[in-house]
Amino acid sequence: MLTLLGDKHNYCDGVSRRSFLKIGSLSVGAAGLPVTLPQLMAKDATAPGKIQKSVIVVYMSGGQSHQDTFDLKMQAPKEIRGEFTPIPTNVPGTQICELLPKMAQVMDKCSVIRSVVGQRDEHTSWQNLTGYPMNQAKREGRPNFGSVVSRLKGQTNPVSPAFIDLFPTMKHRPYNSGDAGYLGPGFNQIRADGEDLASMKLRYIDQTRFGSRQALLRQFDQLRRSVDDKITKNVSEVDENYARAFDVLTSSKLVDALDVTKEDSAVRERYGKGSSKHLGDGAPMWNDQLLIARRLVEAGVRVVTVAYGFWDTHGNNFGHMKNHLPLWDTGISALIEDIHNRGLDKDVTVCVWDEFGRTPKINKNAGRDHWAPVNYALLSGGGMNMGQMIGTTEKNGGYAATRPVHYRDILSTLYHNLGINSHDLVRDQGERPMPILPSHAAPIRELIG
Repeated sequence: MLTLLGDKHNYCDGVSRRSFLKIGSLSVGAAGLPVTLPQLMAKDATAPGKIQKSVIVVYMSGGQSHQDTFDLKMQAPKEIRGEFTPIPTNVPGTQICELLPKMAQVMDKCSVIRSVVGQRDEHTSWQNLTGYPMNQAKREGRPNFGSVVSRLKGQTNPVSPAFIDLFPTMKHRPYNSGDAGYLGPGFNQIRADGEDLASMKLRYIDQTRFGSRQALLRQFDQLRRSVDDKITKNVSEVDENYARAFDVLTSSKLVDALDVTKEDSAVRERYGKGSSKHLGDGAPMWNDQLLIARRLVEAGVRVVTVAYGFWDTHGNNFGHMKNHLPLWDTGISALIEDIHNRGLDKDVTVCVWDEFGRTPKINKNAGRDHWAPVNYALLSGGGMNMGQMIGTTEKNGGYAATRPVHYRDILSTLYHNLGINSHDLVRDQGERPMPILPSHAAPIRELIG
């Protein structure tokens, strides 16, 4: 944090007597460290017209029902089958839920794993984002997936963090994402829910007030010049660097990326709107976040995580699905379609998943309870092989029947798409080598082969 004191009169922004300028808490420096001038002045590593390898993770808090979306069991008994019927997709022989007509038209641009195994029955995002159950991850300091990427790959340009977390703060705390753990706070994500992004968006300082504080900074430098001629050269260089830093902060492409009003109106309409209001104790269904995620990766961010919806349907499962799946269908299909239409599908991976599935048997409250033995995940882009349904479940949808895929294999695939071998080691704060994932984790061969 840099604090500069001014003189005793008022400035146009209302700062008086001990006037000050604080530059800090921006956490947009290399690998998430606070901004330093050399970092801001560094050459942009992103070539014009080229995008880096990136991942967008959409986490569905609460656990969405796999039997009522991508793995319907029409031959199962009524108490298992549910209320919905399947519809054909644009991939011959593939059917999905009738509430997902827009997804049906982009199934050739994504692949669904219907046999995800290995997850525990715990209402957290930690397994999805670290590869470990929450208690183990906290005890061992296991870092968030995006933090590992930040540590190993760094930033693509001076003003775009490697990892931005769009999770709002949810009432059920374990839904919220963990941090960099043993990698250290320098590799923490920039969080959307708090002052990290607020600072980058200059929420509290408009252009006029920012300009007056720049003038104050110049006065400070002039004072230093008058005190010690010996440091004149250095002060001049600092002054120039600060001027350039102000330019970065006031015209950042990252700030532009967060402003969806700058997006083409037809694209915004395709994504749908939703609401920033939380559902239950989980996340909102706010489709602007999905669009922001795409805009952020185009601005140079390597990993963007989004929390989307609330799917803990112990009661009224089918009513909840009827109310919320259409918006999910609109937003997720738009993100997939947008990634492909913009030619990003070779470089940007989209992963949509959650902590577990739902019980095959419908309970007395017309709901489905927690079910850890099997789940689904949807992936798109990343140069992967699309248009697949990988794995099957047995006739009641309770267990994997063919091609079980461990949830860590999904994370291993995401790392692979970013050019990271999940069998490699990452160094912690003490420079000790630590395994990224357990040795059994491997990229999914059907997707990358």
